[in-house]
Amino acid sequence: MPRIEKKFIACKDAAHATVGKFYEFKNATETSVDLYFYGDIVSDWWGAWQEEDQYPEAIKNFLAEANGKDLNIYINSGGGSVFAGIAIYNMLKRYPGKKTVHVDALAGSIASVIAFADSEAPTIPSNAYLMIHKPWAGCEGNAIEMRKMADTLDAVEAGILSVYEEHLAEGVDIKTVKKLMEEETWLDGTKAAEYFRVKVGEENTIAAAVQDFTKMYCRNAPKDLVGAGTADNERLRQQDQEKRNSIIALTMAHMGQ
Repeated sequence: MPRIEKKFIACKDAAHATVGKFYEFKNATETSVDLYFYGDIVSDWWGAWQEEDQYPEAIKNFLAEANGKDLNIYINSGGGSVFAGIAIYNMLKRYPGKKTVHVDALAGSIASVIAFADSEAPTIPSNAYLMIHKPWAGCEGNAIEMRKMADTLDAVEAGILSVYEEHLAEGVDIKTVKKLMEEETWLDGTKAAEYFRVKVGEENTIAAAVQDFTKMYCRNAPKDLVGAGTADNERLRQQDQEKRNSIIALTMAHMGQ
C-alpha cells in the first residue's frame, strides 16, 4: 500500500501567522501505521523547532487519524518536557490499538517512559540505550518558590517511578530503580533487561539522538555517544537556527500587518 501523507497547518492566532507543521503516516497498511519519536519531546508546536520533534497535540491528532490501527513505535530521543512526555504516554496507553515499541538507539529521560507504552514489552537492541534519571528543571525566584519546585519535581518523579514499577523484571525492587535514577544510569538493551521487562534486540547501526542539553547536563553519557557526530551536530544546529530565524521573521511580519 502506498504511503499516506497527512499535513496539518498550525496557526498562532494572536499574530495570524501560519507555520507548516506536519506528520506522515509511514508504512501505513490497512491494519497498522508507524509512529516515530526521533527528536525532542516538547510542549507544543511552537517549541517544535525540528520536524522530528513531537508534542501532545500532534500525537492526539495522529492517534485520531490512526483510528485504532496497531502502532509500530520507533524511538530515538533524549527526552524533553516531562509533562508533555507523560501526556503522550497516557494517550498511547489509552489508545485501543496494539502498541509495539522499538528503541532504535536511545530512549532517554521522559522518552524512556514513552517506551513503556508498549502493549507487552519494548524491544531494545543490545547496542541501544535506556537512560533514566531524576527529573530536573530550571527555577528562578525566592526560597519559597524553589522549595515548591523541588516538591513538584518529587511528585513528577513519583509518577515516573509508578510507570517503571509496572514494568520491573521479576525480583527487582522499585527502590533499586530509584537508586539508578539518582545516579543517572545508561542501560544498554542487555543491561536494561536485568531491571525491566524488555526484549533484547539485535545490534543496529542507527546513531543515538544525543542533544546538546544531554551533553551539557548528563554526567554519565557514554563517551561514544557524546563524542559522535560532531559535524552532523553542527549542521543540525545551523539548520535549527535558520528555522528559528524564519519563524521569527514570519511572525514579526504578520504582527506588523
